[in-house]
Amino acid sequence: MGRRGWRVWGRRVAAGAVVLPVLGAGGGWLALRASLPALDGEQRSPLLSAPVTVARDANGVPTISGSSRLDVAYATGFVHGQERFFQMDLLRRSAAGELAELFGTKALPLDRAHRLHRFRARAEQVLQGLTPAERTLLERYVAGVNDGVQALHARPFEYLLSGATPRPWTAADSLLAIWAMYFDLQGNQMPRDLARGWLATHADPAQLAFLLPDATAWDTPLDAPALNVAAAPIPATAPAWWGARGDAAPARELASAAFTDGVGSNNYAIAGTRTANGAAIVSDDMHLGLQLPNTWYRLALRFPDEHGQPRRIVGVTLPGTPPAIIVGSNGRVAWAFTNSYADTLDLMRLGTDAARPGQVRTPAGWETPVAHQETLRVKGAPDETLTVLETSLGPIRTVDGTQYAVHWVAHDPGALNLNHLKLESAANVDDALAVAAGDGIPAQNIVLGDDRGNIAWTIAGALPQRAQTGPGAAATSFPLAFDGVVPTWSGLLAPAQHPRIVNPAGGQLVTANSRQLAGEGAQLLGDGGFDMGARVNQLNAGVGRLGARTDVPAAFGASLDDRALFIGGWRDRALGVLDGEALANHPQRAEFRRLLATSWDGRASPGSVGYRLARQFMWSLHDLLFGGADAALAKLDPKASIVTATARWPAVIARLLDERPAAWLPPGHAGWRDLELAAVDRAIADLTRDGTPLAQATWGQRNTAAIAHPFTIAVPALRRWLSVPPDPLPGDGNMPRVAGPKFGQSERLTVAPGHEEEGLFDMPGGQSGHPLSPYFLKGHADWVQGKPTPLLPGAAVHTLTFTR
Repeated sequence: MGRRGWRVWGRRVAAGAVVLPVLGAGGGWLALRASLPALDGEQRSPLLSAPVTVARDANGVPTISGSSRLDVAYATGFVHGQERFFQMDLLRRSAAGELAELFGTKALPLDRAHRLHRFRARAEQVLQGLTPAERTLLERYVAGVNDGVQALHARPFEYLLSGATPRPWTAADSLLAIWAMYFDLQGNQMPRDLARGWLATHADPAQLAFLLPDATAWDTPLDAPALNVAAAPIPATAPAWWGARGDAAPARELASAAFTDGVGSNNYAIAGTRTANGAAIVSDDMHLGLQLPNTWYRLALRFPDEHGQPRRIVGVTLPGTPPAIIVGSNGRVAWAFTNSYADTLDLMRLGTDAARPGQVRTPAGWETPVAHQETLRVKGAPDETLTVLETSLGPIRTVDGTQYAVHWVAHDPGALNLNHLKLESAANVDDALAVAAGDGIPAQNIVLGDDRGNIAWTIAGALPQRAQTGPGAAATSFPLAFDGVVPTWSGLLAPAQHPRIVNPAGGQLVTANSRQLAGEGAQLLGDGGFDMGARVNQLNAGVGRLGARTDVPAAFGASLDDRALFIGGWRDRALGVLDGEALANHPQRAEFRRLLATSWDGRASPGSVGYRLARQFMWSLHDLLFGGADAALAKLDPKASIVTATARWPAVIARLLDERPAAWLPPGHAGWRDLELAAVDRAIADLTRDGTPLAQATWGQRNTAAIAHPFTIAVPALRRWLSVPPDPLPGDGNMPRVAGPKFGQSERLTVAPGHEEEGLFDMPGGQSGHPLSPYFLKGHADWVQGKPTPLLPGAAVHTLTFTR
């Protein structure tokens, strides 16, 4: 080849070096666009009995209209499959312990923990118990999901980026999606029992009673004005570990960086005697880990009832689960959930004997566990075989050399069913109460309201049948001995035995994950990790202040209350210790006090420095007193901690600061005042260790939205396109407006049944899970600002039609 030829070839290579990446990028862009869902046009399916329409409004919220419930279920599955399939895939894989097949070895620890429960195998047993009508409805939804994925012009974008192939959806997968919520809502009960068991081993009974109080002054039960539980006396001695330094030096923005101070959700119902139109008002904001896409998929369903009369149901669905409205209204009854934190899991210590190899002792006697060989598939690595040993009480988990049988309600075949669908036809709160008590979901506080103004509360979902008298019910939040002296639960509590409250005198029902009852019903529920009660106390008072003739906007606003009533008490304590002597020759303490006094508006406001300092002071005290225990507990289970053992730990510290017993003063401190000043110094050191001046340590700097698609964990470079803006967020735990960087109000819904056109809604992410969709982040800014949109979908902007 001559010199001229080489020059021509060189130009071609250079041009290719520029053009090929552009073409590649263009091809990638086109492939990504090809995976967008269909919004308009026509789809065909021989499974339909008549045409179905999916009419989306300007926010991407669909109204699905059909002539039968089966047809509507098919179309629901279709839109879920097109817009949320990867989210659904993660739910089923998480529940089944199959994430490593997508994410490799980093997912193996979670897979091992979840595969212990063998939920995929259990799903087949539950499917066998469904009625023919339920199975048909579920299969119709499943067909819609798979047809929706197949109708995309390219695989969902997550699979394009990872190179994986979507596995078809099955009826068993929809059950696994429910079990994924069991993990989410009850997954802390095992580490809680382990943590409390460690405390029981390393404290005497008097110390344990003080450290783990059954209630606080904040608790606001539904069936009494207050909880009259006598506080345990402060013992004469402290445990040996008390005040010991943890392994990790200054803490995780102390213990508080990864989570908020509170747990769970808020819901409330206001009776028609107190509303402007006479219908009840029901409001709900479920608090969950936040990511993109949002947990919930919002929609309205239209189809005729069994009498041929038109029915409209509006609310949120959970993609992947059977196609029911999780929270919403059917026009006559509205329903809303918070996690009940009922005690639904026992850890039973198993006896062993060298003379009986391969056997374990349970309260029923000696038995040989059944061995199940589970194969964990791992992307980029060899498969792993996991042997699961199962007893009559449940699978065996070994912790620190001790074998425990995990006796969990979620293992019972009655823990899952499709009864939730029956809420669609409930005509009043009495109907809804009967449905809720037999619902096959994780045990939830459900509040109900109907168009006649009635309100009610009960526990929806599976509850264990526990002893109602004696020490057993109170002691089951600790590991139990194989001797059976303290009995474990036996079977599920009959729906008729679920406690309930109907039309209370005050005209309102408010729950927020704290202790619900003061009376006998409390023993039926146990304590599976109740919140301290500050949040429900504040919310209950706020709803009470709405007074008579309230309306939906006013009720919606109660969930946005970010007043710092709880942290305000810790601010007062910090100000009290920072007097003249404490400030002498301590300019940083003086600055700390100045900011506590001046940068404080009584709220968890993004711009408040005082709020963050007061909160940090409280958590500094936690780490100074409980740091050694937390380090020991983390060796048992990554989730085990004092916070897991009891959310009431701030009340324990407050009593010590008030009564100042010398025996409980940790070593190395001259007095309790010295300890409090050490906590101030620790807070200062932590907040300024990256060079941030204390005056710039605002609450918004810490409480910044970090909501992202889970794919960003594997490919951080995609975060720019797969996350929300870093908005500073108002709110925190222990107040109604719960907000953390990755945890908070996953939706806000307020509705009066029969007046759905007045209903209000928002959620932190959009309808679509696709970053190129206009509905990926639609509504996020409104959620940040607490600005609701109408609950009912608006005028159709896109219409997709299904025909035979």
